[in-house]
Amino acid sequence: MLERGITPASLAETLNVDPKSVERWISGRTPYRRHRYAVAAQLGVDEVYLWPDALSPDQVASVSESEIINIYPHRWAVPSDLWRNFYDTAEHEIGVLVYSGLFLSEDAGVRRIFREKADAGARVRILLGDPDAEVVKQRDVEEGIDSLSAKIKNALVMYRPLFGIDNIEFRLHRTVLYNSIYRADEQLLVNTHIYSFPASEAPVMHLRRVAGGNMATTYMNSFDNAWDGATPLE
Repeated sequence: MLERGITPASLAETLNVDPKSVERWISGRTPYRRHRYAVAAQLGVDEVYLWPDALSPDQVASVSESEIINIYPHRWAVPSDLWRNFYDTAEHEIGVLVYSGLFLSEDAGVRRIFREKADAGARVRILLGDPDAEVVKQRDVEEGIDSLSAKIKNALVMYRPLFGIDNIEFRLHRTVLYNSIYRADEQLLVNTHIYSFPASEAPVMHLRRVAGGNMATTYMNSFDNAWDGATPLE
């Protein structure tokens, strides 16, 4: 509430409850479920973040299942127009966490969407692997190829027109990626990584964050952790 400039009185007025009720919630009392949803919506966080014990493990698991929109057996099986439509729905947050993600950087339509969304005020964060990192070399060994570093450099060349644009940030990471993560506001495309197989052959989960679920939020937090540990691209 402090971060968002919301006072107990203003929250109580918005929810049409007594200000004393809000004070009790702050002190530790768990609100009724309808109020938990309303408070979470006002603060822009998950219900289980505010009240971790409000839902049983079975309830959390059930809600998390509803976060799954679709599962594709391979990344190449994801319809090509889905990538553009996916990012075109974003209004506030766009994210890319990959080693190279060359297929995405080569898509002029996606690059145009990134630019338009940034111009409209959305935050665009693109995380690529450091081409000199040991984890990149190791991934080459695991996949039996010798080109990942070059692909990363090619991706940087393709993204060059976006360098220096307000609201678009690039960073290089040295993270061991278990998944590539693509974010558009509350939606995610999560490309799993499988030992000895290229990412294009691995499955992709299409997720949408739902209040009370925690699967999409886990991947979003993973993205943020990788971002915080990465180096800004000069």
